[in-house]
Amino acid sequence: MSDATARRARVLLWVVPALWSTNYLIARAAEGVIAPHALAFGRWGLAALLLLPLTMRGLSARRAALRRECRQLLVLGALGMWICGAWMYHGGQRTSATNMALIYAVTPIAIAIVGARLLHEQMRPRQWVGAVLALAGLLVVIGQGDIDRLRAVRFGSGDVWIVIAAISWVAYSVLLKHWRSGLGPAERLVATCIGGLLVMLPFTIAEAWLLPMPPLGWQAAGLVLAAAVLPGVLSYGAYSFLQRELGAARTALMLYLTPVYAPLLAWGLLGEVPQPYHVVGAALILPSIALATRPAA
Repeated sequence: MSDATARRARVLLWVVPALWSTNYLIARAAEGVIAPHALAFGRWGLAALLLLPLTMRGLSARRAALRRECRQLLVLGALGMWICGAWMYHGGQRTSATNMALIYAVTPIAIAIVGARLLHEQMRPRQWVGAVLALAGLLVVIGQGDIDRLRAVRFGSGDVWIVIAAISWVAYSVLLKHWRSGLGPAERLVATCIGGLLVMLPFTIAEAWLLPMPPLGWQAAGLVLAAAVLPGVLSYGAYSFLQRELGAARTALMLYLTPVYAPLLAWGLLGEVPQPYHVVGAALILPSIALATRPAA
């Protein structure tokens, strides 16, 4: 990896979680405005349309790779676009943000463990220390600095959807690195989007038929556009690049940055002022991520 590529990867490692954090705000704003499958289908359909003009020539030149990898692309699309999209939106309307954060807190460690076995990516001791300290910071934010709040957490039926989405994210992250591809990152992303859309299509139609929602308006269109660009094209494209350059385990640790960025976004967009426990959590998380992702000497 060249010095310029390494610098770009280290910068993106801190930027991508901010893009991902917008998905929590989008999920909150979508309730009663647009159905979960409709939002996920619109998100990835628009993402594919945005990427196609940039990737059409490469996809045409790599038709053999597309045919060879079509089953993998369907699996990745089902895991990363359908389950991590529509299922997460569905579960998010039936559980609390605290429960979602607690469930997803397990995924970076799970990716590191599975990656060590399947991808032979070994976590160094300082990386494990950083991961544990980052997890501690996350728990401070979730519990709002009060351990009794964590003890009082109760899980319900909506959490099952989030657990499945979290498992799906672990599988997507590891398989994305494990399955070598003859496609470029942007070409693979748009092909994966199309695979996810094919899987989602019958479920989106069934949802619209069985669970009618309010007529789609400008608010729903804005949510689809925001979801397609921010936690869609930009974050997934950068995630693929980071995995290729840093590995699945180190890249997964950036998920711990979302509870740092999410309150800042909520402050700027929703007027929700950050609390002291956010500062304490950030004081644990930020240096821990820097320690865990620092390149070896």
